[in-house]
Amino acid sequence: MQAGLLTTYKNSSQNRGSTAWVIGLLLFAFYILIYFTEVITPFAQLLGLAGKWNLYGWLYTIAIVSGGIYFLTRHGNSRYQKLRTLSLMTVQVVFAFSLPMVMEFFGSKSFVFSIFWPLKMEYLNPNYIFDYPVLLVLYAFLGSLVLVPLMTYFFGKRWYCSWVCGCGGLAETAGEPFRHLSNKKPSAWKFEKISINFVFLMAVVTTALVMINWGLGHEVAGQFVPLYPTFSAIVFKVQGIYGMLIVAILSGVMGVGLYPFMGSRVWCRFFCPLAGLMGLIQKFGRFRITVKDDMCISCGNCSAYCEMGIDVRMYAQSNQSFKRAACVGCGICAHVCPRGVLKLENKTDEAPIFLSTNIKALDL
Repeated sequence: MQAGLLTTYKNSSQNRGSTAWVIGLLLFAFYILIYFTEVITPFAQLLGLAGKWNLYGWLYTIAIVSGGIYFLTRHGNSRYQKLRTLSLMTVQVVFAFSLPMVMEFFGSKSFVFSIFWPLKMEYLNPNYIFDYPVLLVLYAFLGSLVLVPLMTYFFGKRWYCSWVCGCGGLAETAGEPFRHLSNKKPSAWKFEKISINFVFLMAVVTTALVMINWGLGHEVAGQFVPLYPTFSAIVFKVQGIYGMLIVAILSGVMGVGLYPFMGSRVWCRFFCPLAGLMGLIQKFGRFRITVKDDMCISCGNCSAYCEMGIDVRMYAQSNQSFKRAACVGCGICAHVCPRGVLKLENKTDEAPIFLSTNIKALDL
């Protein structure tokens, strides 16, 4: 049977109670240790692993698989939820974990097949990506610059955020108990609008600087030699700041550590540069959520369960089909609706779609 809101809010770990604080502090501590210290490395080596990131890969995969099983016990009665959860689990196990491990085992540099630029900044960094075979270089460039925009135009962000992405995979599985904690206030939307576009702009600027620096340099005996050392030093500094602020702090420490307090999609909603890019494309694409007229009973399940903080009920009450740049197409709003008011669709516009023209929509 479908798990309801009454059981959700009774749990201390799900209503920002004392258990939530314990979980949150443990997550914060773990990510600080993994990103900024070598404390975990000896434990990884005791288990026969090369380093802390290998251990992290194991733990991350276990979290997604076990969380996926938990998610299916709650929402597995929906074919859509079952398929996308199995997809997230499979992609993580095969393409994000096993294949990179196999590559390392045979002496090659690992390559994560389920990540694209700008989520994986290195994939458009010539100094990094050109160390791979030509087919993987083509995969990184074409996947980031062609596949992502095309798939997002036709299918919305959901093809990636809710079916492929490892960050979304953790949010949708292990983060399932916390999805209802997302902030639905207008102030959260205003911050989201600024933050995610700012991070995307940072990603574009950083990538452009890296490419310019590479184009101005040359190789001597296999080593990159910059033409302008001062400019090159500035570029490396910018890369370091981006890695520290965006990758380590926002995606790791805060992105996961805030699950018990702000919901499971803090990183995806406020900071992910790839989500920012796909959100811009989605607003002009085919994906939308359609609403059946005069069917909403204002129960509020759709809004409460929306991990991206979208007030879905407002649209349903107004009989407004809509597009939202923030929507990751998880489909939970449609799944928990007791009257089947909502439907996720990919189609061309046949009638005006509610976008950001009405300030009440708080559209991104």
